[in-house]
Amino acid sequence: VQLQASGGGLVQAGGSLRLSCSASGGTFRNYAVAWFRQAPGKEREFVAALSRSGSYPSYSASVKGRFTISRNNAKNTVYLQMNSLKPEDTAVYYCAVNRGSDYYTAEKYNYWGQGTLVTVSS
Repeated sequence: VQLQASGGGLVQAGGSLRLSCSASGGTFRNYAVAWFRQAPGKEREFVAALSRSGSYPSYSASVKGRFTISRNNAKNTVYLQMNSLKPEDTAVYYCAVNRGSDYYTAEKYNYWGQGTLVTVSS
């Protein structure tokens, strides 16, 4: 499975961005999907995940209520709508897919996109 993330950019605090991640080369609906992020000098961290059906989203405490993960299995695409952005959301955001049910552990994800940079200015 190949993943291509897009939609990052520079935004002011309080603004919004929508990230997209397109998948090819596999059966997208067979995978749970997730977004992780890595800020400069920090470890990669879980942001949000969504089950195969799209019915069960999970979020980190730091983004819950501000970010929304969704997927369109017909388009083989996962989205991350980010609202009320804060400077601490600045990071490279990665999409990933997972055949299993452990959504929170990066090592459980089978395939990763290349990352897209989100910069939030204060």
